[in-house]
Amino acid sequence: MLSFTIMAITFGVIFLAELPDKTALAGLMLGTRYKASYVFVGVAAAFAVHVVLAIAAGGVLTLLPHRLLQAIVGVLFLAGAAMLLFKKGEDDEEVKAPADQSFWKVSGAGFMLILVAEFGDLTQIMTANLAARYDSPLSVGIGAVLGLWAVAGLGIVGGRTLMKHVPLRLITKVAACLMLALAGFSLFEAIAG
Repeated sequence: MLSFTIMAITFGVIFLAELPDKTALAGLMLGTRYKASYVFVGVAAAFAVHVVLAIAAGGVLTLLPHRLLQAIVGVLFLAGAAMLLFKKGEDDEEVKAPADQSFWKVSGAGFMLILVAEFGDLTQIMTANLAARYDSPLSVGIGAVLGLWAVAGLGIVGGRTLMKHVPLRLITKVAACLMLALAGFSLFEAIAG
């Protein structure tokens, strides 16, 4: 069953967690060099693959007993919040540009860049956690994909403007606070049973 509440929660958590990530900056870089729609197609396809993998991992987690599952999810949300709060500034990674501007070359470069960079990334782990937390994989999947696509779109089209008006440190702290709240809720459920 589709839940707009779960989609909105997932969208918010994933959007805020992905916004300060290096892949948003990579999308921005590719978007400044190449046709934005070509870049977005490749990036969007890679994010969709990652969400499917994360939803599958979350489905496996749901086979655990409920209290144990809530404890694991809570600890993973705490780890995600800690990763956001304590990560050091990322070094700018040079994105190897395709030699021409063809659709397949540009979208392929965007796809491969995100596919490799996002594997096992915080947002993929958070998506698996949310899929395990809520019994609505479709809602979590749609929310996660839309959150990732929104960040990709912002990064490709308007990342520079956003970063001028909203400090990256503030975005990171808001995302970490959301994850701490979800961790607390999950751990409370694990203890209260």
